[in-house]
This record gives sequence, structure tokens and C-alpha cells, in this order.
Amino acid sequence: MANQNDSFIDEVTEELRRDRLYGAFKRYGWIGILVILLIVGGAAWREYSRAQDRAAAQAWGDAILAAEAAGDPAAIRAVDPRGSVGREALAGLLAAGTAAQSGQTDTAVEALRDVSEDTPDDSVLHDLADLKLVMLEGQDMDPSRRDALLARLSRSGAPFELLALEQKAVALIGAGRPEDAVTLIRQIQQKDGLSEALRLRLSEMMVALGAEPVAGSDAMPVTN
Repeated sequence: MANQNDSFIDEVTEELRRDRLYGAFKRYGWIGILVILLIVGGAAWREYSRAQDRAAAQAWGDAILAAEAAGDPAAIRAVDPRGSVGREALAGLLAAGTAAQSGQTDTAVEALRDVSEDTPDDSVLHDLADLKLVMLEGQDMDPSRRDALLARLSRSGAPFELLALEQKAVALIGAGRPEDAVTLIRQIQQKDGLSEALRLRLSEMMVALGAEPVAGSDAMPVTN
């Protein structure tokens, strides 16, 4: 008899639980449905936004390539960056390269200065614009400004450290300090991460300065 009573109580308890659950679902079930809809809707919106961003980036890239193929620096810079500082900086760098190749040095310098001024000081594109400015203006750049730029660009761990050090050596040669240039070049040659192109340029500079190139260099020896 006790077992029957226990079974009956269990059935009643279970029924009460179901009733409470059903009542809670009727009262609060819409919250769960809303949460599911928000999750699904958010995922759909993110995918839509990504698709829009990809399409915008592709359209921007196509417009840049078309302007670059036309060899028109102004057209390159006129492409709408759609609010992206990075795209605007890239367009400026490409415009500067196109202008420099066609002999429009002043236009190239202006584009590089704009990139340098309009991008954050700690960005790679800012450093690249400054390095290209040093390379493009060369001896025409104010010496104190060039020294300050190269000191910053050649700091240890900087993105363009080795290339900036190379430009330091070039500046030393232009200043009539070949011995200092040779010393610096030898220091650069001991650093890790030198590309083959940079290694060859450094060896050729050593030979041009009348110094002995490092062992294994691809530079051609000077013949009299």
C-alpha cells in the first residue's frame, strides 16, 4: 500500500512540475524565442556586413589598379577610400610611386608628405612614407630633418630598420665621410634579416668606396 501511495505522490509531483514548466513557458517563452532570433539575426547581419566590406574593398582595389594603369597619380589619390585611413595612405604611396616613375618628383614628394602627416606616427605606412621621402629627396632634404627621420626609422626593431641604416650610409657618403660609411655598412652586414638585394647593394657600396667586401659577397671586384 505504501508503494502505491509513493507512486501516486510521484505522479502528482511530476504532473505539478509539468504544469509549472508549461506555465513558465507560456509566460516567459517569448524571451527565449527573442534571444534565438537575436542570435540568428546578429549572425546574418555580420555575414552581410562582411560581404559588403569585401565588395567595397574589391571595388576600391579595382579603381586603384585602373588609375595606376593609366599612370595618373591624381586619379589614384582621387579614388574614394570610403573612410579608411589605411586605404587613403596606400593610395598616396601608390600615387607617389607612379609620379616618381614618370619624373614628377614634386608630386611624389607632396603625396608622401600627405601620407606621413595623415597617418598615425606609430603606423607602418607612416614609416614607409618617411623612408621613401628620404630616398626620394636625398641630399635635397634638410640635413637635420633627414637625420631625425633616419634616427627614428633605424631604431632597433623598427619595420624598416635595415633600409634606414642603408640610407644612413648613403647620407654619410654624400657628406664626404666614406670611412664612417664603411664602418656602418660593415655593422649592417652583421645584422640578421638582410635580403639578398640589400646584401648585394651594401657590397657594391663597399667596392665603390674602395673597401674590401665581406666574404661570400656577390659584388664584382673593382678592376683597374
